Amino acid sequence: MNDSPAPSTPEPSACPHEAAPAAPAPELFTWEFASDPYPAYAWLREHRPVHRTALPSGVEAWLVTRYGDARQALADSRLSKNPANHAESPHAKGKTGIPGERKAELMTHLLNIDPPDHTRLRRLVSKAFTPRRVAEFAPRVQELTDRLIDGFIEEGKADLIHDFAFPLPIYAICDLLGVPREDQDDFRDWAGMMIRHGGGPRGGVARSVKKMRGYLAELIHRKRENPGDDLISGLIRASDHGEHLTENEAAAMAFILLFAGFETTVNLIGNGTYALLRHPEQRARLEASLEASPVPGESALLATGLEELLRFDGPVEMATWRYATEPLTLGGEEIAAGDPVLVVLAAADRDPERFRDPDTLDLARSDNQHLGYGHGIHYCLGAPLARLEGQTALATLLRRLPDLRLAEEPTDLRWRGGLIMRGLRTLPVEFEPGNRSEKSDALSTL
Repeated sequence: MNDSPAPSTPEPSACPHEAAPAAPAPELFTWEFASDPYPAYAWLREHRPVHRTALPSGVEAWLVTRYGDARQALADSRLSKNPANHAESPHAKGKTGIPGERKAELMTHLLNIDPPDHTRLRRLVSKAFTPRRVAEFAPRVQELTDRLIDGFIEEGKADLIHDFAFPLPIYAICDLLGVPREDQDDFRDWAGMMIRHGGGPRGGVARSVKKMRGYLAELIHRKRENPGDDLISGLIRASDHGEHLTENEAAAMAFILLFAGFETTVNLIGNGTYALLRHPEQRARLEASLEASPVPGESALLATGLEELLRFDGPVEMATWRYATEPLTLGGEEIAAGDPVLVVLAAADRDPERFRDPDTLDLARSDNQHLGYGHGIHYCLGAPLARLEGQTALATLLRRLPDLRLAEEPTDLRWRGGLIMRGLRTLPVEFEPGNRSEKSDALSTL
């Protein structure tokens, strides 16, 4: 008799056709994630393309990360922009949207309303962003760009966020709205507090929004008595001709145009310059294209290149809040009525199912229907102006600062915390000191 133990029977194995369980989901909304969210988004696209998660505020929302699902969600009328459709408590509702806008009665703007009110207000404001109006504004954008560079070119160093990317769109949108030059520095201070988010004093964002609301109400009153050729005057004239635009609506529209019209462009210029500095071969292609162009500051590669920078590391990480008005299915997940939905534009624009080599920066990419400015009826109204500012800023930087280089290691740079926007806190650069423009005046005349 053989006393050796019988071979043990192996435990039943899992079905050979069953996929191995996915690795744990990556941690979201950490400082490490803010520096480079793209690996985490790649994991979500593959394993949980429509993913319910708790946001830093404690509010739970669905994140949509695949291009096809994102494009569908952005155009789905069942996903409302009106925060009243959020099923949570009033306290939770207060944690969505732009900080401070509720207390300042600035909720009735394009990012928070649905048709038919959205259709009416967008029609009124769209008159300020026609191709003709934007083209007429190009010399002013170039003037602002050169004067800002004149402010630091002799120093041989600068923080391109604080000294350039931030003030350029602030002054531009103030001009467009009709804010007098002598008041524009106040707007710069208020806007700076708004985009610092947690980096400023407690309650600073709400106070800045309140100050801006009070100023806009006063400015609207002055423009009603003495209108000019500016956007706020245009909104007032429309309300006086039967369009039924209330003063609150006019103030809210001016506020969101200022808010959305500057922070996205700050990030476009900052992220775009940073990407070019990290990809010297692409930068060299763009510089050669600009040099060979018969029109100074313009080239075919500049146009496609800006679109690629928008796709590759765009200024808006997630589209603004949406709320399901009825149960719906998205990406195989059942979304309940009242649930918040956030479309992750940064993830969708790196989807390999839509973009070839999505993690590669290619300024000549032609098939580039990115979602950087959204899709559907809420497509960014100010996109033509932002493109003008972005192209002008990048072309002028490359022309006037040809040896521009990072002054810090990329790992030492910090990205602003936040949910919707994606942008650097600072962008320290160095270059050989140059000369101010011959047409330069004192910066106080901006």
